[in-house]
Amino acid sequence: MPSVSEQARVLEHEPGDLTCIVDAGLPLSRLQAAVGEHDQRFSLDPPGDPSLGECLLADLSGPLRHRFGTMRDLVIGVTVTLLDGTRASSGGKVVKNVAGYDLGKLFCGSEGRLGLIARVALRLHPRPEASRTLGVQFRSAAEAAAVARKLLHAPLELSALDVVWPGWVAVLIEGSRAAVDEQFEAAQQPAGGEEDFGSIWEEAEARQGRARGRLLFAPGELASKLAGLDEAVVRLSAGVAYVRDPVPDSRDPVELALVERVRAELDPAGVLA
Repeated sequence: MPSVSEQARVLEHEPGDLTCIVDAGLPLSRLQAAVGEHDQRFSLDPPGDPSLGECLLADLSGPLRHRFGTMRDLVIGVTVTLLDGTRASSGGKVVKNVAGYDLGKLFCGSEGRLGLIARVALRLHPRPEASRTLGVQFRSAAEAAAVARKLLHAPLELSALDVVWPGWVAVLIEGSRAAVDEQFEAAQQPAGGEEDFGSIWEEAEARQGRARGRLLFAPGELASKLAGLDEAVVRLSAGVAYVRDPVPDSRDPVELALVERVRAELDPAGVLA
């Protein structure tokens, strides 16, 4: 019998609108292959090959978060199944849509506590003509923080900026060939470094994939945070570091209480907890 992921499919794709609707069980790789035939992509790149439903429920993301955001920034509509079996939908097939409550953002990161995802409407982007990666090696946490700040505040349009600790500061530049070459040279001027052909992003994906915790930090704290870590992948613009060991929940108790109130209202019996 076919699995859920094997049965899942792209339900609708509007290349002219850069949108699509998919079954929640569809693996990310199959979505990318389908929209890639139209020179488009879904600009989300978490480790592994999760389903689109998993991406939403866990609010997954990868290096492209720097430019395109997380799943909550790319979902424009959802169909969900609530505790009593009721199906509810919000959003639609266009990027600018204000129909109904924004269930997509409510369910994003909920980890299944509020219900199950049936379908997801997504925003797509054109596939870039070219891409190049600049990798800058560093010798200390302070040097890594200084290089990262220079690149972050330079007049560059970067698709990704990661600190792969220890090791590299890496930036991904995408767009037309001429623009990418120009931006690559501009990035080298303040930071130095050399071109990388994918090994840095492979290492970043591997480290994020085996990370068991997420550490939040303010931009000015990067050097001090790195100095206390054996290994991390840092998304500087998001203030998030993926680290080996679990990290205690740093959210405000008021926020946690609000989350629990929402869960209790939608799932009083705790079936989805």
